Amino acid sequence: MSLRKRILSIILLGAIAVSLIACGNGSGSQSSGNLPAEITFGILRVPNEETIAIAAGLFDKYFTEKGIECNFVVFDSGSEANKALASGSIDFATMGNINSITALSRELNVEMVWIHEVLGEIEALAVKEGSGINKIEDLAGKRIAVPFASTCHFILLNVLKDAGIEGEVQLLDMQTTEIVAAWERGDIQAAYTWQPSLGKLLESGRVLISSQDMIEKGYITANVEVVKKDFARKYPELVTAVIACLTEAADIYRQNPEKAATIVAEELGITAEEALLQMQGSSWYTPEELLGEGFLGSTEEPGAFAVVMKNTADFLKKQKFIDYSPTQEEFNEYVNPLYIEKYLELE
Repeated sequence: MSLRKRILSIILLGAIAVSLIACGNGSGSQSSGNLPAEITFGILRVPNEETIAIAAGLFDKYFTEKGIECNFVVFDSGSEANKALASGSIDFATMGNINSITALSRELNVEMVWIHEVLGEIEALAVKEGSGINKIEDLAGKRIAVPFASTCHFILLNVLKDAGIEGEVQLLDMQTTEIVAAWERGDIQAAYTWQPSLGKLLESGRVLISSQDMIEKGYITANVEVVKKDFARKYPELVTAVIACLTEAADIYRQNPEKAATIVAEELGITAEEALLQMQGSSWYTPEELLGEGFLGSTEEPGAFAVVMKNTADFLKKQKFIDYSPTQEEFNEYVNPLYIEKYLELE
């Protein structure tokens, strides 16, 4: 069966949980001779290297050939993935760094092992043409849709704060599919969301400000990979294999963007031109770059991303989106570059 056919919808999550318990997924030792029968990944349908890896069959290369079946559960947001992590029904999850902070704050026993992409123009605040909204201050008194507790939500809150109108707008908590539907009905005139739903809005709207614009003001967001700690301790070689799989997929994009766009387009049901534009809206980094001091650093010296995470957590605590902001030491441990280091040792 192809990987695409094995992508599971969120409605099957309960069945997955039962099957994982039944087959004892996640049990075993660190020995590579005692591998799990299957691994379950929580994914976002976004144009990144994980989507390339799935569509190009790279997970087959790294796991199926070892006798391990890979299951993929599609989530519309990281908050849904966190619920699955809490239930123990998935082993890995892709999510925005905002939701990964929530995972640590709620003690979900996970660690962050990879940055998929730093988010730029791929996430933006869209406004309808003819709405009369020409600058951020014009949003006062308006209803703005955004998925709460997401990277978009975090950036939007800071956009409004910087403009001094955070108390003058009505924010509506909607998933991306709901945002597109509300936009088409005319229920909303502004929304902060990500591709590919952002592209749907821009068919009759325009970008007022993007996450790329906010990077220049010091607000950094990213999609990251987290793994259950218990799984990582039992199967460190499999976490390293995930890093290798994602790196190979990202290299397809780096070496041949048009080829990568074609792969992503078929998987997401968009045109190759749209896929390429969306992929260019974020920044992808090599394992070597991620181990730099500006990102994950090393196991001996934490990088700047752990500090970004702590500062973001403090903001989320102040906004009452999390009850507890972990300490800097907790973030230094949470942002774990160990498996990238192990991958590079094997190269």
